[in-house]
Amino acid sequence: MLHDGSHALVVDPGDAQPVLAALQKFNLQLQDILVTHHHPDHTGGVAALRQATGARVFGPQREAMPEPLTRLGDGERVQCLGLSLEVIEVPGHTAGHIAYYTAVPGQAPVLFCGDTLFSGGCGRLFEGTPAQMLGSLKRLSALADTTRVCCAHEYTLSNLKFACAVETDNSALTDYLAKVRELRSANQPSLPSSIAMERQINPYLRTSQAAVIRAARTFDAAADDEVSVFAALRQWKNQFQ
Repeated sequence: MLHDGSHALVVDPGDAQPVLAALQKFNLQLQDILVTHHHPDHTGGVAALRQATGARVFGPQREAMPEPLTRLGDGERVQCLGLSLEVIEVPGHTAGHIAYYTAVPGQAPVLFCGDTLFSGGCGRLFEGTPAQMLGSLKRLSALADTTRVCCAHEYTLSNLKFACAVETDNSALTDYLAKVRELRSANQPSLPSSIAMERQINPYLRTSQAAVIRAARTFDAAADDEVSVFAALRQWKNQFQ
């Protein structure tokens, strides 16, 4: 949720109740609901919130969504809370997944990326191809270093355990894992991350690094380009314990 002290927007409300509780606690009026993709853990609270607050709903152009809503495609902008949020199409996790990016005056930019990019990881490929997902991640990786990565799930620790299996000698990754363990043991979120950090520690953004390529080839000896390296990493993670 973002708010300006009186109005709020919420991204991917899978459940209406926590949002309604926060609105009441902070005395906010929900103005806008932004949805990144169609999965129910991202849309489950939309109808109830719309009914309770009259909020506008925005979502991807080509996915089944709780109607009515304004559908958005790549490069379009939506104005919320005085901010201009750019839509970035990031297919892979789902076929029509979108992300929202905004520069906040006097602050680091914010990226709401749903289940495309996680800290230390990425979403499973339910509908898209490895080439699509890699292309989507490259688009996000090209954003400003300081961009705050507001992904939709607190999967960071499990992602970093896998990342450490991929890159055993990455000191930035080892340091980040220690920091995240400390945060989580104190019941604090690891998020948001930053694009700069993800470039250092996220194997899916490091598919051209020699150590990552070598590791991917231990899982799939045929991995010989960035797409096949990415595909090998994603398949390895799917069965990683």
